[in-house]
Amino acid sequence: MPGFEWSTAADQRFNVNLSILFTELPLLERPAAAAAAGFTAVELWWPWIDSPTPARSELDALKKAIEDAGVRLTGLNFYAGQLPGPDRGALSLPGEESEKFRANIDVAADFAASLGCTALNALYGNRVEGVDPAEQDALALENLALAARAADRIGAILLIEALNKPESPLYPLVSAPAAVEVVDKVNATTGLGNAKFLMDLYHLSMNGEDLPAVIDAYAAKTGHVQIADNPGRGAPGTGSLPLEELLGRLRKAGYDGWVGLEYKPGDRPSAEAFDWLPRAAR
Repeated sequence: MPGFEWSTAADQRFNVNLSILFTELPLLERPAAAAAAGFTAVELWWPWIDSPTPARSELDALKKAIEDAGVRLTGLNFYAGQLPGPDRGALSLPGEESEKFRANIDVAADFAASLGCTALNALYGNRVEGVDPAEQDALALENLALAARAADRIGAILLIEALNKPESPLYPLVSAPAAVEVVDKVNATTGLGNAKFLMDLYHLSMNGEDLPAVIDAYAAKTGHVQIADNPGRGAPGTGSLPLEELLGRLRKAGYDGWVGLEYKPGDRPSAEAFDWLPRAAR
């Protein structure tokens, strides 16, 4: 971006979310496009929104596309319903959606393991009208414990994410403390300690949270970071978030993991949406 400085980019490890960037391409072409743009790692929402248990041929085709591109899969969401779309996860929804989530747990974990991916994100799910929130929370804890055990089986962490209330008004985890409280409950339930906070700086900023305070309080419990600028959820430099400063603060607080680029490219091809980041730093 003109006038945008990113002098410490070499200190970060960035990966591209292929469910929001390069979506102008078919799924199987996106890993190679990310590699052509200079990136070595990618992450994905669950790509098969209608199926928690896709055919082996579909899983194998995506695995081959990622391997052939020479990129690493560093993060994968469990089945989360229609995302993008009206849904924000399935694991706290009684009935069919919860069953789909459970059916997906081992499928997602095994697929992640086949590519050396060690971070699995479990979106909590919206509140359901007419259902006691306590009932949804009990179901969520049960399903998150199952997911944490599956992640542990493959040597992975389980991520729990806070979203933002303006865009996800029915989602209950719309602050860093709310998401971290669930992280702590899952770890207390399983005794595994592999549940971590997914700190998405865009969502937290949309909630009006004090981002430096969130970083100071929760960096040690953070397993992954995602970024987009605000307003607009565009590339760094398109809004007013001091992202370089915030990521520097995270590093000083001890976070040395991947930073997922989960922003919209705007009215241009995704390959042109990385001009803020020197190619040597990708």
